[in-house]
Amino acid sequence: MNWLTEIVRPKIKKTTPKEVADNLWVRCPNCNQMLFSKELKESNYVCTACGHHLRLYVDNRFRLLFDNKKYTIIDLPQINDDPLKFKDLQKYSDRLKANRKTTGCQDAIQVARGKIGGMNSVVAALDFSFMGGSMGIAVGEGIVTAAHLAIKSREPLIAISASGGARMQEGMLSLMQMARTTAAVNELKEAGIPFISILTDPTTGGVSASFAMLGDVNIAEKGCLIGFAGPRVIEQTIHEKLPEGFQRAEYLLEHGMVDMVVERSKMKEELVKVLKVLTAHIKK
Repeated sequence: MNWLTEIVRPKIKKTTPKEVADNLWVRCPNCNQMLFSKELKESNYVCTACGHHLRLYVDNRFRLLFDNKKYTIIDLPQINDDPLKFKDLQKYSDRLKANRKTTGCQDAIQVARGKIGGMNSVVAALDFSFMGGSMGIAVGEGIVTAAHLAIKSREPLIAISASGGARMQEGMLSLMQMARTTAAVNELKEAGIPFISILTDPTTGGVSASFAMLGDVNIAEKGCLIGFAGPRVIEQTIHEKLPEGFQRAEYLLEHGMVDMVVERSKMKEELVKVLKVLTAHIKK
């Protein structure tokens, strides 16, 4: 097989959006290098030119962490999709349908259960590709369900955040999820169940202001954006230039806001070390 047969497809065929994403070259958003999608998959979507960590779909995130890439998806409670009958440029119900069709997910969160380093664990992960990973009732319900499952099974809970914040189409009901998820984390702590928060690009808004920053250990993926408001909004508000690297994982580590900054390739290895320490006291 030569480079022609490896890179150039001999025939043009009809493809789905997901297939197109898999078959084309991808431009690194950091250094603008064109990356061959096959090589990008092999590097777990880390740019081979500059080391920038591109965003991951939830299923890739699960496969990266769970032993032998095996896990069970947990069914989440059904909720009222559009409690406020909200409409902006389009109906919220139509926007949900479009995102479900594109991503194949019911909402911006999935909860899975499996072994990580041989230890049974519950993982709740947000998917930025679904309406920017925004936190509405469904995400709040997912975090609460994951927490209660972890307490019942006496297993650690790992939350993986990738979110632009609260979901405006659900108004105050969305903001209420900050309190609900915080209460769920407190239940974990009262039960003596470890809670590890993994922050990825981006972790902002109501998610960063609630459960994402409440881990017994907060682990940030290399280079990810973490904050409440975005840097541009802050600069426009205070009329000052922000420090270099402000709101990036490394900056937050220097200022004591996160405990670790880890490259994606080493995330599972470091997570297993943390789990072994935090689960040593748990009695089944």
